[in-house]
Amino acid sequence: MKYIALKNQITRRIALIACNVAFAVGLMVGLPQLAQAQNVTPPTVPDNKLQVEAGNEAFLLGHGVGTQNYICKASGTGVKYVLFTPQATLFKDNDDRQIITHFFSPNPSEPNIDATVVANGTIRVTWQARDSSTVWAKVHQPDGTLTVDPNAVAWLLLDAVNNQDGPTGGKTLSDVTFIQRVNTTGGLAPANGCTSLSDLGNTAFVPYTADYYFYRKQHSNN
Repeated sequence: MKYIALKNQITRRIALIACNVAFAVGLMVGLPQLAQAQNVTPPTVPDNKLQVEAGNEAFLLGHGVGTQNYICKASGTGVKYVLFTPQATLFKDNDDRQIITHFFSPNPSEPNIDATVVANGTIRVTWQARDSSTVWAKVHQPDGTLTVDPNAVAWLLLDAVNNQDGPTGGKTLSDVTFIQRVNTTGGLAPANGCTSLSDLGNTAFVPYTADYYFYRKQHSNN
């Protein structure tokens, strides 16, 4: 009898494990379908120069939290803070899951022509997804900047200038064409710490937040 009871207990456990595995597999199969079904609504921007051109669709939104990093440099006869890199983490909308990191880096498709910078490519604003796919961008021409809040960094429209798959085939950012930075808070260079030549080399790491919308060419079936 003990053997039969033990055998029945083992059978029930195996059945329970099988059900859990089946549920997990079903969930994993369903996730890509859910992701494909999600739509990103483009933000309302107060000026047409921040509008993304027709034929592109918003497909990814990340909420950025980090710092705008400045260094005090000579400027004309005086000094001023100059941005040397943003440093931020982008999280999925309404989620604590990290999806992208944000910084400056050399763009390998553009040669470096700045003799004051040691780099293997032109320094561009950069986003890298968790799958290591990367996009480099520059501010939209003629001028994709707009000051919405005088106490925060500007809203931006940026053009992708290069994309790169991740080393294992990641493609999250491989098709990005434009990026919008909107809903900014903070991030402006401080008023003190860079007022005289004695301040040269001072750094300031200023907290900021922003929403980043990523666009790609609109799919033909949309």
